[in-house]
Amino acid sequence: MGGVSRQAAIERRAVLASLALVVALAWLYLWRAGAAGMPAMDGMDMPGMAPASTAPGIALTITMWAVMMTGMMLPSAAPTLVFYGALVRKNAERGNVLPTVWIFASGYLAVWAAFSLAAALLQAALERGMLLTPALASASPGLSAAALIAAGLYQWSPVKQRCLHKCRNPVEFFAMHWRAGASGALRMGAQHGLYCLGCCWVLMLLLFVAGVMNLLWVALIAAFVFVEKILPAHRYTSRFAGLALLAAGAILPFTA
Repeated sequence: MGGVSRQAAIERRAVLASLALVVALAWLYLWRAGAAGMPAMDGMDMPGMAPASTAPGIALTITMWAVMMTGMMLPSAAPTLVFYGALVRKNAERGNVLPTVWIFASGYLAVWAAFSLAAALLQAALERGMLLTPALASASPGLSAAALIAAGLYQWSPVKQRCLHKCRNPVEFFAMHWRAGASGALRMGAQHGLYCLGCCWVLMLLLFVAGVMNLLWVALIAAFVFVEKILPAHRYTSRFAGLALLAAGAILPFTA
């Protein structure tokens, strides 16, 4: 039993180390991209970068969002990925071969890649409407206030709470959604990603309020998502944050 426990611990550390490496590389890319300057508004783009309203700019912006979502969301998905890794190991002991953790993770990240495409297209539309500053933050106090209020209301919505519950309970998720084979692992990863997307997509749009490449705000939102999914008092955390966002949205038009 001691050997089995040691093997399980080694495999768990390997999964966590792999996740940490991917997340670190994502944040390194964001830091370097922030230093170089990412696509901004037509006529006001950052040095050496194509605006997001051009084809090269769209491609670069999609990449930036996809890497950002990887860096922000993988840490909060770690408990589910580690739990799936434990299932892989236990089934291997019984002679059953399950797909690797990274097939499941690929399905998860595919959902956030699709979100990244939508976010990049939204960024391009906002740029065309002259609604973003050169720092890729909202140039409209009204738009910023609306985004904050929408995020605050969503924190209290039943959809948010249901998706958050699914994200926080990997045992229940796998019991209800188990599918066999590599395609099954990919589909389960995508389904878990959809629950996480349902939980967090409005929060990600707040990046347009603070600045898409404002790494401090990127880190704060990522930290909040992690806390909301991991800590026990998630209902209070979620709803308190909702009240704070509603208050910020109500005050912003009078302070801008």
